[in-house]
Parts: sequence; C-alpha cells; structure tokens
Amino acid sequence: MSKDKKSQHTPKSKKGTGGASPSPGENLKRKFYEKELRNLQIELVKLQEWIKHKGLRVVVLFEGRDAAGKGGVIKRITQTLNPRICRVVALATPTEREKTQWYFQRYAPHLPAAGEMVLFDRSWYNRAGVERVMGFCTDEEYHEFLRSCPEFERMLIRSGIILIKYWFSVSDEEQERRFQGRLHDWTKRWKLSPMDLQSRARWVDYSRAKDEMFKYTDIKQAPWYVVEADDKRRARLNCIHHLLSMIPHKDLTPEKLKLPRRQPDTGYERPPITDQTFVPEVY
Repeated sequence: MSKDKKSQHTPKSKKGTGGASPSPGENLKRKFYEKELRNLQIELVKLQEWIKHKGLRVVVLFEGRDAAGKGGVIKRITQTLNPRICRVVALATPTEREKTQWYFQRYAPHLPAAGEMVLFDRSWYNRAGVERVMGFCTDEEYHEFLRSCPEFERMLIRSGIILIKYWFSVSDEEQERRFQGRLHDWTKRWKLSPMDLQSRARWVDYSRAKDEMFKYTDIKQAPWYVVEADDKRRARLNCIHHLLSMIPHKDLTPEKLKLPRRQPDTGYERPPITDQTFVPEVY
C-alpha cells in the first residue's frame, strides 16, 4: 500500500544547522540528530521570545495516522520551552453536553491569547477523520464540517492568528511495525486505544477520509504541510525546521546574566532533620 499523497505545498528546503546533512534515504546517525535537534531547540527558544515580545498568536495543528509520530515532535518542540507561552491541547472524547454545542465551540477556548503558541495534538479535524470513519457523526454533520471548516480557519487568520497545519504521513508497513512495538512495550501499551486498533483495521477508509479532507481544507490561506514520517528522527527535524521558517523572528537573547551574591548567613539554623519526612534513598 502506498503512502498518503504528498501536499502540493512543499516547504522550501534549507541547509542544516549542524554540519553536512545525510543524503535522502540515508538513516540519520544519533549524534547528527541530537546535534541538529539541539540547534533547532535553541532557535525555538528564540522564536518563543519573539512570539512573547510581538504578542503573536500562533496555532499549530498536528494531524495524521495513529503512530505517525505527532506526539514525538510535539514533545521535542515543547521540551525546552516555557509552558506558559507554548502549551499543548489534546482534548478527550467530547462530553454529552459538548456534543450538543456548535462543533468548533469546544476548541475556541483553547485558542491563544497574545504572546502564546498552542499546539493541537489532534484538532477539529477529528470530524473529518475518526468521527467520519467510525460513524460518530452524521453525514449532514460531516458535510457541514467540510463547508464550514475553511471559513472557520479563514476567520481565525483574519483575526490575526498564525495557523499552521501538519499532516504526518506514514506507510502501512511502518505503522504496523510501531504498533507491534507498542504491543510488546509496557511503557507504550497505553498508546494503543481501541480507536488505534480500528485505524489499523480500516486503513483504506482512513485514506479515503484523508483525501476528501485535503480536497476541501487544503486552502490557500491555511495549506496542509505533509511531513514524511517513516523516519522519526528526520521527520522531527524537518517539521521543527519548517515551523521555524514559517514565523520570521529575530534573536532577542538577553545579555549574559550575573548571579547576585547570596545573602550572608546571619545566624540562621536549619530545622532538625528529625522534624522532616524524607523520601527513602532506595538507589
């Protein structure tokens, strides 16, 4: 089975930040990957400060098949950032009350204020994916979403929000390999939900749903950017590099800080150790 189709909106490639880049198709060495990731994370901190300084409002959507690597790249983006500026939104199944709301209503409260960047680990596109395939929405609700979603996103952009959408594309063979890994790793077993298992069984249905979603929502104002995700390391670097290129920013790194002298001891005595409860030193 072939991979998901590539987006027509391909980001421009740029030279790497940590030495000679491996040839396409060549596996990334851990040393090269870690060096590049470190450089990119430093740039993310600069971007964070620029977003805060300019009062920007940034929304980044991460969509794609289960086990495509969305969580991995989100984790690397947020690893060195201030959670008060960059936060992740991963909504659970809607409540009975939320099911009666205007569809986009439950997402609106999570949109950023000035100086914030919000990363949606799955977003309103649930309706065009899992809800469509699994029958959690009616045909009328689905087709209304396809009509209203582009207008909703244009409205966000007109309001000043920077909207960036990523689709992580993974082959069925690689997804199967990752599912098997989760199946036999107790620290990852929680990632295999009943919906994940259904996505494996309904690969073709999800492919058709994705193609139809792109047909209506790959719009000029907010195009889909496809991340080739069979190689996790390469996907993370490519995605972060592209994200940085989408928001022009300047280096606002402050001058070197000098730690003040510690307050002199003027007779302070620590309380007795016996008055405190310590964690047992097992290791």
